[in-house]
Amino acid sequence: GWSAFSTTLEGLPMKAWYQSKTLWVNIIVAALAALEAGTGVLQPFLPANFYALVAVGLPVINAVLRIVTTQGLSLRKPDA
Repeated sequence: GWSAFSTTLEGLPMKAWYQSKTLWVNIIVAALAALEAGTGVLQPFLPANFYALVAVGLPVINAVLRIVTTQGLSLRKPDA
């Protein structure tokens, strides 16, 4: 059954969400994309194919960061 595939986070090392490199990369990319879409202020500094680069690059960066992840995330500060 599915029980063979279930996991638990009990006993595994956890870190606070704000220590996640994966989340910060995505937050920064989303903020920059929103800034550019809303104002166009970044256009002189971006290549013409910026959105194509983000569409290809962000999943690759996320995959690499996910592979090197060794801890789960917690919405509250984990116990020390």
